[in-house]
Amino acid sequence: MSEQRIREALNAHWLASANGDLDAEHDIYDDDATCDYPQSGERIRGRTNLQALRGHHPDKPSGFDVKRIQGEGNLWITEYMISYQGQAAYTVSIMEFRDGKVIHETQYFSYPFEAPAWRSQWVQRMN
Repeated sequence: MSEQRIREALNAHWLASANGDLDAEHDIYDDDATCDYPQSGERIRGRTNLQALRGHHPDKPSGFDVKRIQGEGNLWITEYMISYQGQAAYTVSIMEFRDGKVIHETQYFSYPFEAPAWRSQWVQRMN
């Protein structure tokens, strides 16, 4: 699969995720895909389980914003922000592709925090 087609598949995936379209969101995954959430120590095996888990989330995202998609070959990274009930989480998704489908994904979630004053002389504030 060409990099352009992978990028198009990723764009469709993230749009479907933002819109709550579970079927379209999970088209990108191989039947035997694995998804890891290292921060909680969870591994989800199989597209069916991944879709069921996400379909049973008690909340719908109140915000979803892809910041950047970068990759080449079979390894692609997406940085995005997702909000549930007004609480934003900055998220990194690392996806490995085989034959045009995601076979492994790892997702990291981080919540915003106030920058400490001691380092202000060396940093620039981002929006």
